[in-house]
Amino acid sequence: MPAHSSYDAVIVGGGHNGLVAAAYLARAGRRVLLLERLAHTGGAAVSATAFPGVAARLSRYAYLVSLLPDHIVRDLGLRLTPAKREFSSYTPVVRQGRATGLLVGGGTGRTRESFARLTGSDREFEAWQDFYAMTRRLAARVFPSLTEPLPTRAELRERVGDEAAWEAVFERPLGETIEERFADDLVRGVVLTDGLIGTFASAHDPSLRQNRCFLYHVIGGSTGDWDVPVGGMGAVTDALAASARRAGAELVTGHEVTGLSPDGGPGGRAEVRFTDEEGRDGAVGAERVLVNASPQVLARLLGEDAGEPSEPVEGAQLKVNMLLRRLPRLRDASVDPRDAFAGTFHVAEGYAQLETAYREAVAGTGPAAPPSELYCHSLSDPSILSPELAGAGYQTLTLFGLHTPARLFAGGGQSEAEVRDRLLAAALAQLDEQLAEPIADCLAVDGEGRPCLEVKTPLDLERDLWLPGGNIFHGDLDFPFREEDGARGPADRWGVGTGHERVLMCGSGAARGGGVSGIPGHNAAMAALGR
Repeated sequence: MPAHSSYDAVIVGGGHNGLVAAAYLARAGRRVLLLERLAHTGGAAVSATAFPGVAARLSRYAYLVSLLPDHIVRDLGLRLTPAKREFSSYTPVVRQGRATGLLVGGGTGRTRESFARLTGSDREFEAWQDFYAMTRRLAARVFPSLTEPLPTRAELRERVGDEAAWEAVFERPLGETIEERFADDLVRGVVLTDGLIGTFASAHDPSLRQNRCFLYHVIGGSTGDWDVPVGGMGAVTDALAASARRAGAELVTGHEVTGLSPDGGPGGRAEVRFTDEEGRDGAVGAERVLVNASPQVLARLLGEDAGEPSEPVEGAQLKVNMLLRRLPRLRDASVDPRDAFAGTFHVAEGYAQLETAYREAVAGTGPAAPPSELYCHSLSDPSILSPELAGAGYQTLTLFGLHTPARLFAGGGQSEAEVRDRLLAAALAQLDEQLAEPIADCLAVDGEGRPCLEVKTPLDLERDLWLPGGNIFHGDLDFPFREEDGARGPADRWGVGTGHERVLMCGSGAARGGGVSGIPGHNAAMAALGR
């Protein structure tokens, strides 16, 4: 049970953002308690031995890092080693009966050559260079603002200082920009995918949810680079937990928060009620409560009606974790599999294919050719494998399927398992079309002789991690600004308010939440400290 009856700050949930908040507040001299329902901290950013009897630690949910600011790493004294990826992506395709593809990375010359071989000229390569030079300028101006008080739309627009970039990302559907700048269907699709990770949308969705997702995928670290954390995602959250403990925060696992009264404790302080793993109830008082859970969970804890959203809050991804005895050979023999899988390996992600898959999912059938992207963590970081597995050539492989919304698994006359198995088979069939051998022939087996393949649907994420509808962002991402200057206090200024003065949002549901970033945890801590 917690060591004290009252704290300066109680943090609900031990995911990476809660750990960031705990570390900052404890380093500022506050008495901090963090309560986590599961038996471990880390939330979705953990490493685990997914396959019995196999010494491989996989990042089962979140798997790459881009949005964690360097200054948070420095402030909290985190011992982390990011591994850079030499290759950004490879997208295989069959054209005129010939297996070919687009390889981005390995140097400018090699990328230019790949564009020319695929498209027949340098036009698309030059358009690519111009477009991503624009996103890098945008990243350099927007990313530092994410750990500053939340700007207004006008303030951020002035900071960006590039009307063409502002219009392309903040004002017009992403599809319009892509279609204006690029002519090749495959190139268009590769660009669009950054707007669809965990986001169910069309390229022309008038809500611009695809634009918001795209923005967060191209601004990380002020460059847009995505790094592999050496040791897996668990190394990130283990380092955060260690930092919080060193600073004096009390981290208590196996304690589920069951209720929250914003001013129901002694002296008008907040009260947090919980149940431990043995079923014993308890409560603590707090000057501030920082909630590292979804807005829907917060409403339930407060006993409030969250209201019906205009559209369902749901995830739209099929996550498949695999361990291979070897990487598969490719139909495009001009590319080494170690290069192709070192970055993001796109499957069925041409521009037209993505739109077709979206429309099929909207219709309720699910995509016949599910788009997906894969990456191999162990190529960049073999430390997640035992020396024996690494020496024998084993590799991890993660598949992230798009346009598979939670609604597909929750009805339609088929069971959740039947829908899962159907979409998994379809996704693997699309992958096999780009390989010179079936992926099943490359799978390792676990200690009980079963193929090393684990599938997670949005409903699994909802059950396991309490993500609403399995949405990895807790809901649609927001643009990193407020519409007008009406902030009245620290919670409003930092974008972490909940409508209750003593309760702050420090998870992905806060403004500028989403991804493994620590940003909402940092911002909620700054608000709690009155900065």
